[in-house]
Amino acid sequence: MIQYKGAIVLGVLVGAAAGILLAPEKGSVTRDNLKREAKDIKNKLSKDFAELKDDLSKTAASGKEKFKEEAKEFKVKASKQTEKAITFLEKQLAILKEKNKTFQATS
Repeated sequence: MIQYKGAIVLGVLVGAAAGILLAPEKGSVTRDNLKREAKDIKNKLSKDFAELKDDLSKTAASGKEKFKEEAKEFKVKASKQTEKAITFLEKQLAILKEKNKTFQATS
């Protein structure tokens, strides 16, 4: 989308330059036309930049929401893995406690 708008702006600039160079009108008329074209180009660029800003804002917001969703999913997965690790450690601790009891009983 950005390349498309850039091509349009470049086309407008090239067209304006060609029009000035090939203009059969008096200098004052050409200057007036040039001022009008410059104003039109400025307005078009302002509009394009505003659209670009909106597009970037929407993209950033979308990316932020996606990141939040993925972070939430990661948190859930990490929590499940942590729970598995804790369960494993508890089982190992229970085994060690039983072994320790047998050592205490033989002492």
